[in-house]
Amino acid sequence: MASHLRFSGADADVQNAALRTIILAQPALMQVLEGLRTMALPDHMLVAGAIYNEVWNALTGRPSLYGVSDIDVFYFDASDTGWDAEDRTIKAVQTLFSSLPVPVQVRNQARVHLWFEEKFGSPFAPLTSSTEMLSRFASRTHAVGARLRADGTIDVVAPFGLDDLFSFRLVPNPVLDNRLTHARKSERAKAMWPELIIIPWPDQNAPGPT
Repeated sequence: MASHLRFSGADADVQNAALRTIILAQPALMQVLEGLRTMALPDHMLVAGAIYNEVWNALTGRPSLYGVSDIDVFYFDASDTGWDAEDRTIKAVQTLFSSLPVPVQVRNQARVHLWFEEKFGSPFAPLTSSTEMLSRFASRTHAVGARLRADGTIDVVAPFGLDDLFSFRLVPNPVLDNRLTHARKSERAKAMWPELIIIPWPDQNAPGPT
């Protein structure tokens, strides 16, 4: 087996431990996790590209933060879904992490349904948590988050598990009509990590089993 696939098919506990080790070794990710813990944003987590890209970098020997254009953060605060409240959080996060080599982008997941249809052209049911947003990502592989506990341990949030991530396999998640997003992200990722296997979006018109 190729060395970059050494955690593919491993037990879930082994994969979770491997992910925690990779995150702990990345100073920028740990700075964000520690800062978020201090801010105590409700239902916060570090998510997406900064995590899965770093996994692929670590397992293929590429430089740290290769392919990471920003660090995404979720929080969920339904007590105030106004733009002003979210904007205050965005500015506080930008100030706190201004020394990082890439920007940190934070969004209140309790507000997504308010702007999603106007931006993407399709309705979006209100979310109930940050984890639920992960479950609606265009790729199951990308649905991974992490947060830092008070005792310094890392909670991993992965509604579809981690095997696709450690198997370098981009798997679509057709819960929403995200075909174009999956295709666009897959094309970019494949160009940067050619080890990836891209699973195409399912053809809704394909005949079923006979």
